[in-house]
Amino acid sequence: MKILFVHQNFPGQFPHLAPALQARGHEVVAMTDQKNERPSPVRVVRYKTPEDQTCSQPFATPYANHVERGYMAARGARALRDRHGYTPDVIIGHSGWGETLFLKEIWPDAKLLVYAELLYRTRGQDVGFDPEMTPDIDMSRFSTTARNAHLAMGILQCDAALAPTRYQADSFPPELRQKITVIHDGIDTDVMRPDPQASVTLPGGLRLKAGDEVLSYVSRSLEPYRGFHVFMRALPKVLAARPDAHVVLIGGDGVSYGGKPKDAESWKAKMLAEVGDGLDLSRVHFLGRIPYRDYRRVIQIARVHCYLTYPFVLSWSLTEAMAAGAYIVASDTAPVRELIVDGRNGRLVPFFDTAALSDALIGGLAQRDDKAEAMRHAARQTILDGYDLRQHSLPRLIDWVESFAPPSDRVNRAGTAAASAISAEG
Repeated sequence: MKILFVHQNFPGQFPHLAPALQARGHEVVAMTDQKNERPSPVRVVRYKTPEDQTCSQPFATPYANHVERGYMAARGARALRDRHGYTPDVIIGHSGWGETLFLKEIWPDAKLLVYAELLYRTRGQDVGFDPEMTPDIDMSRFSTTARNAHLAMGILQCDAALAPTRYQADSFPPELRQKITVIHDGIDTDVMRPDPQASVTLPGGLRLKAGDEVLSYVSRSLEPYRGFHVFMRALPKVLAARPDAHVVLIGGDGVSYGGKPKDAESWKAKMLAEVGDGLDLSRVHFLGRIPYRDYRRVIQIARVHCYLTYPFVLSWSLTEAMAAGAYIVASDTAPVRELIVDGRNGRLVPFFDTAALSDALIGGLAQRDDKAEAMRHAARQTILDGYDLRQHSLPRLIDWVESFAPPSDRVNRAGTAAASAISAEG
């Protein structure tokens, strides 16, 4: 088959699937934003980066930006079709940024498969979950309704969709949910695994190693959606009770979800102003965003890993920490309950219960007995049994994509194809 991936930040969710399909003989091409500099495992073509749009009504601005990106992707697709005679059999795209909106108009006979990450809801998910961060609930709900427009259109237009967890798939209403297959992206458990020899040297020269009393926290950005404010409020009690403990935080100072604080330059600055006087900051280490290999070592040395989240998209960091055999202390929220059973493969605490979180973290740091070891083993086994890249996710993803092969071309599993020399102008 000719398979076209579409993702503004390719490879995005497809770093393993795209090259695996190519290795099976399919002709695989990826179309991405011209400013995307991430290395690609397959041939790449680029569309012109869209310009930011402004609207008199702020709720319309996100949709306008998504439509503009969809238009630029469609221009690139049209160039592929008209100038190079390229027609894919299957298109696989992320619906989150509008790139797939017009592709069926360019290639109406191609099967369009979309990555359905989440449909926002005005109630029962992240909106209004944290009253402290929702000063005007009505305006938040208006904005959420508007943000869903391009996501719903993406599912309506596609032939089938993919979601990584049941929670994320179930965010879509039944009439759209029936199009969605649940297959996790997959965790490379050969890479993310326990390593008793792992160590990390921090910027100040301190060396921490597996077996030390290390508490890790990871988020793309240090922000309330991932419980950063709750975690920071729990730390004074934790550090007081565990005088040998070190806390290592990974994440940027910006925001990935939600908004910035109004009274500080970042959530990190805001929370340090609130609780910093109660912390021994010589034992609290903010590493920012770091290379994957360094992140992996932090996870491997951690005696306890804390993961908190609103009812929202599940982070890879939780599944990777479980694969590394970490003792997990996590929020008792719906996306987490899909993986963690309290007392079996991790500990669950109410998201807003700072005291319960402190006690669970203290208990995890203190425990070095058979019960704690059994919990760590169970965490890794959960990933091995259902989320392992090579044993579960990748074979299922390949079968799912190949099930959409044209009837006349059903799948020549032994075939090979050379990728065409293709270029496109946005």
